[in-house]
Amino acid sequence: MADVLRSLRLGGRGDPARACALALGAEGVALSLLVGNGRTAEPLWCHPEVSARFEELQFTLGEGPGPDAVRTGSPVMEPDLDRVRPDRWPALLPPARDLGVHGVCCFPLGIGAIRVGVLTVLCDGDRTMSVQQSADATALAAALTGALLNGDGRGQWGEDGNGNGDRGGSGNGGPVLGLFLDRPTGLHRAAVHQATGMISVQLGVTMEEALLRLRARAYGSERPLGEVADDVVARRLRFNDSDDTNNASDNGDGFDDDMNGPYSPGDGKG
Repeated sequence: MADVLRSLRLGGRGDPARACALALGAEGVALSLLVGNGRTAEPLWCHPEVSARFEELQFTLGEGPGPDAVRTGSPVMEPDLDRVRPDRWPALLPPARDLGVHGVCCFPLGIGAIRVGVLTVLCDGDRTMSVQQSADATALAAALTGALLNGDGRGQWGEDGNGNGDRGGSGNGGPVLGLFLDRPTGLHRAAVHQATGMISVQLGVTMEEALLRLRARAYGSERPLGEVADDVVARRLRFNDSDDTNNASDNGDGFDDDMNGPYSPGDGKG
C-alpha cells in the first residue's frame, strides 16, 4: 500500500484500480466521483470487470453500500453479503450474488459534510476484511480525498501545468493527481443526466423523482440504467403518469414507446 500511496502523491502511471486491488488483497476495487447537483456517482476506474458491473448495479438500483456510505459519510463494511439482512438492500442482494460478489466494503471520500466520491472494495472468497486491510483502505480513501480536494483534477505536473516544474507539487500546495487520478474528460452517464431532465419535463416532477422513475423502469425491465436512458434520449421511450386502465397505448407500467422521435420507424418526426 505504501507504493500505491507514493504513486498517488507523485502522479503515478499505470492501472490504479489493479494496483489498489493487489495492495489491498481484494477481489476488486472501484472509485467513483460525485458530480452535478444530484451528486451522481461517476466511475473513474474499476478493476476487474465485476467491479464495474457492481457499480452499475448500485447506480441502477440506487441502493447498496456505496450509496449508504455517501449518504452517511461513514464506511459501510459488509464483507459477507450472506449475513446482510434481506430487507437492507432487497433489490441489490440477489443480483450481486449472481455476479459472484461475496462481500463489499465502501469508504466515502470527503471531509465533514463535503462528499467527493466513494471507494468500493470487493472482498475475496473468505468473506472477511482484516484489520490491516481496513486500515489500508481507510488510508487510501483519505489520500484520494486529499488528492481530489487539493489537486486541479487534470494531472498538473508543476506550477505551470505543462510539465515545467516539480512533479511533487501542484503549484497550490496540494498533491498532484497525475494520470493516476486523471479525471474523465466526459461523463460516463451523460445520457442518464439528460434522460432525467427529459422525464422531469414529461412528468412535471423534480429531478430526484424523475431519476427514481428511470431507475424503476430499468429495474422492472431488468436492463442497465444507461440503456433505458439512451432510449429516453433517442425518444424511443416516453414516460407518462397514466395507468394501464386509462391509456391503451401504455405498457402497463406508466411508460409509452414514443414513436415520434428522430429514431422512430417510418416517417415519424421529432
